[in-house]
Amino acid sequence: MVRKDVVIAVVVRAGKVLICKRRANDSFGGYWEFPGGKREANETAEQCLVRELQEELELQVTPTRAFAPIEHDYPSIQVRLLPYHCGCEDAEPKAIACEQFAWVWPHQLRQYRFPEANAELIELIAASLMT
Repeated sequence: MVRKDVVIAVVVRAGKVLICKRRANDSFGGYWEFPGGKREANETAEQCLVRELQEELELQVTPTRAFAPIEHDYPSIQVRLLPYHCGCEDAEPKAIACEQFAWVWPHQLRQYRFPEANAELIELIAASLMT
């Protein structure tokens, strides 16, 4: 199997984190996720985040620091999550490529159903943003 790099944004505004609910007909339909997407050839992770969040949410973000990459193997795909802490403009996102979005407190992330690969990141976010 080929490993896919997926760049994801941990967008924080006023202490809350932005999450998006995947459309029912997408893989992991109905699950929540951090916004982002697959990195294109000749694109940095930071450029990918800026492009993906503009395309999917019409939101302008600024990546500020990288979290450690997370590798996870699903039965049909291997992923390497490349998460970045991001700031954003004050404009409200638009649910262009997702069913809905929500701003949640870091400790509330555990109450939402995310794909397995996000478990470690959720714990890291809850711990690092609550202190």
